[in-house]
Amino acid sequence: MGASMRDAGPGPHAPVLYQQVLSALEPRAGGRYMDGTLGGGGHALGILGTSGPDGELLGLDRDPQALILAAGRLEVYAGRFHLRNASFAAMTQEAEALGWDGVDGILFDLGLSSMQLDDPARGFSFRFEGPLDMRFDPSQALTAGELVNHWDEAALADVLRKYGEEPRARAVARAIVGARPVATTTELAGIVARAVGRSRSGVHPATQSFQALRIAVNRELDELSEGLEASLGLLRERGRLVVISFHSLEDRLVKQFIRRESQDCICPPEQPVCTCGHQATLQPLTRRPIRAEAAEVERNPRARSARMRAAERLGTARSLHKRNRVGSGG
Repeated sequence: MGASMRDAGPGPHAPVLYQQVLSALEPRAGGRYMDGTLGGGGHALGILGTSGPDGELLGLDRDPQALILAAGRLEVYAGRFHLRNASFAAMTQEAEALGWDGVDGILFDLGLSSMQLDDPARGFSFRFEGPLDMRFDPSQALTAGELVNHWDEAALADVLRKYGEEPRARAVARAIVGARPVATTTELAGIVARAVGRSRSGVHPATQSFQALRIAVNRELDELSEGLEASLGLLRERGRLVVISFHSLEDRLVKQFIRRESQDCICPPEQPVCTCGHQATLQPLTRRPIRAEAAEVERNPRARSARMRAAERLGTARSLHKRNRVGSGG
C-alpha cells in the first residue's frame, strides 16, 4: 500500500497552492491523473499519495532535467507513474500511447520552476549572468539570443508589448537593436533598465521584457491554448481541470476558456437566435481565482502571484446541478 500523505508530503521545495490543488482535484483510488507541468514533482507526489493504492499519474515536462528530479522524488510510488519529455499540448497523444481513454484530473502549474530560475546557465533570470537561452526544452532551436540579436525592431517591440505588456516596448526594442550583439542576461537587463528608467514600484525594470522573451521563445500562450482545448477531450465526466497561472496573460486566457466552455451559446450577445451549436462542457468550481494565504507567501514569495482556477467536466447528460465550490478566492 502507498505511503500516507504524512509520509509523502510536498517536501522541502513545496509547490505553490499545494493543499488547494489537492482539494480541487479530489484524487481518489483507481483514478488516472495528468500533471502537464511536472517540474520537481511536488504536486505529483501529493496526487499519487492521495490516490493510493492504485491511482496512476502521467507526468509531462518539456525540461528533461525536471523529469530526472521528479523521478527520484516519486520513486516511492514506482509502478504508478509514467513520465514523458513532452509538452502538455501533446497530452492526448501521450495518454493514447499508454492506452488511456480518459483521465479524472488534469493539472497545469504554469511558468518557471525555482530550479530553472536559479540556474544561471538556463538564462531565465537577470539576477545571474548567463547566456540568453530561456528554453524549457534545451533541444529546440529558438533561443532568447536569436530573438534579441536577429529579430527586427518592429517584431521585438511587438513581442515586448504583447507578452510583457511593456509600455515602452518600442524604446526597449530600439535600445536592444542599437546595442547588438547582446551576449548575456545581465547585459540585456542593463540595456532594458536604461531604456525604461527606474521603476517606482520597486520591480526590476527588465522584469516585463524577460517575461515577454521567455513566453515567445517557448510559445507559452499558444501551448496553453492547445493544452486547454485538449483537456476537454481527455477529461472523463466529473473530471477536474486545475490551472495555476502566474501572470495576467495566462490567467485571462484560462478565465476566458472556462467561461466559454461553461456556456451553451457563445454567439455574440446582439445576435437574437443561436447559430453556434455550442454546448457547455465545463462547470466552474471557482468564482474567482484562489490565491495563496499570507503564511504561504511568507514561506515562498513566488506564491504571491499564483492564481488557481478549477472546473469540472460535464457529462453527456450535461447535468448542471450545483456543486460545492472549491473556494471563493481573493
